[in-house]
Amino acid sequence: MPTTRKEFLKTCATGAATMSLPTFFSNLAKASKGSVRPNILWLDIEDVSPDFSCYGASLVQTPNLDRLAGEGIRFTNAFTSAPVCSPSRSAIATGMYQTTIGAHNHRSHRRDDYQLPEPVKVITKYFQDEGYFCTRGQFGNRKARGKLDFNFSFKFEDGFDGTDWDQREEGQPFFAQLHFHEVHRPFEKDEQNPIDPDQVELPPYYPDHPLLREDWALYLESIQVMDRKVGQALDRLEKEGLAENTAVFFTGDHGRAMLRGKQWLYDGGIRIPLLVRWPGHIKPDTVDDQLINAIDLAPTWMKMAGIDPPEYLQGHDFLDPHNPEREYLFAARDRCDETDDRIRCVRTKRYKYIRNFYPERPYMQMNVYKKRRYPAFTLMKVLHERGELTPIQERFMADYRPPEELFDLQNDPYEVHNLADDPEFAHTLKFFRNKLDEWIYETGDKGQVPEDPKIAHYWDKTMYSRYEDWMKQRGLSPDISKEDYLRWWKNRDQSMTE
Repeated sequence: MPTTRKEFLKTCATGAATMSLPTFFSNLAKASKGSVRPNILWLDIEDVSPDFSCYGASLVQTPNLDRLAGEGIRFTNAFTSAPVCSPSRSAIATGMYQTTIGAHNHRSHRRDDYQLPEPVKVITKYFQDEGYFCTRGQFGNRKARGKLDFNFSFKFEDGFDGTDWDQREEGQPFFAQLHFHEVHRPFEKDEQNPIDPDQVELPPYYPDHPLLREDWALYLESIQVMDRKVGQALDRLEKEGLAENTAVFFTGDHGRAMLRGKQWLYDGGIRIPLLVRWPGHIKPDTVDDQLINAIDLAPTWMKMAGIDPPEYLQGHDFLDPHNPEREYLFAARDRCDETDDRIRCVRTKRYKYIRNFYPERPYMQMNVYKKRRYPAFTLMKVLHERGELTPIQERFMADYRPPEELFDLQNDPYEVHNLADDPEFAHTLKFFRNKLDEWIYETGDKGQVPEDPKIAHYWDKTMYSRYEDWMKQRGLSPDISKEDYLRWWKNRDQSMTE
């Protein structure tokens, strides 16, 4: 049986000894430039929720991730601070909320030469200063740099020494980020272990439709393809004799690329898998339910390496049992390409509070990326016009959004019953409303400052131009009707690239 967090904190040890984790960190600091420093390998996955066998997903075969979880800690309440790649990656890379450092708008920051505010820097600089070899690479191609996607001006050479740890000096410790793209759309078929769409269980906010079953099945198959590649990366550590002195982190940049997932603040967009293996220092088969924000990764990595995290970091070391657990998580969604929005949320283990700053806009605002890649984006609109959606599904098609949403996650894990107008929850609503206001003020949320209208105009023009090109590549008119586009989706092999 997996060990719980309480058991873990009591038994955390170094090898067969009984040294506590804080003592271990202290010893690391004293020998920060010595050979005992661990390597750190971050397996960086795109667009994935914890839909693995080790997290209870019955249809998915993820033996390598299950093994990794069994050899370390499986975190069940890990989240990102943004539900889309570039703001989330900007936050992880700096240990700062993207809203604090002005990196909150997805690939549309205020100017192309935008610099991080002082004293903020990409954390690999701290590792380099302590003699670590820092890499950023793409699995399967040791010369490729992998996905960075920061929302600030950054040169690869300013934070990384190479693309693979085999480029380092002999005996030099490394901090390596290894990127996997498989779970990003378009999904990749798993010819070895295909998943039957008829066996897929869709969330209740989705209509039970063959097109969506196929889409979800392909998403799960992509996870299986990724799992095998993760296994190859772990095998490489073993073959090179690095496994025992390498802390492995497996995590996603945000949630699955589905409606109410990526680009939204529901759990489908911000909840991520997080697995950590550190031989000799972490008790195997441990399950931890503490709330973790991905900005906590930076100080955790630094403490592992014996580096004192700078005081300005907004995350904290989640492996140090002396640090109190988070009571609240905060996340933000702002502009995503051409789609203007501003949404904020506060989450505890029990409740989720969401504030929609533009309630006059629908959930299903036009977004070229989703119209191009998500069959559900068109299907939901067609079924809405036909009157074939259930009341729960219909809410997401409304012309307007409520200013506030409140969900009891214990009784409503799919976040479909908004309690914001329920008098019984008036006190709870007020509490979270105030909590979000405090966070916005204390963290200097730059979403409060309007963008230059020229930026919005640029992205509106740019994305529609791209949309026209993409549709022409498909042999379709940009003005195709929803019904005709749906027919195209039904005849489409969704795993094909374009």
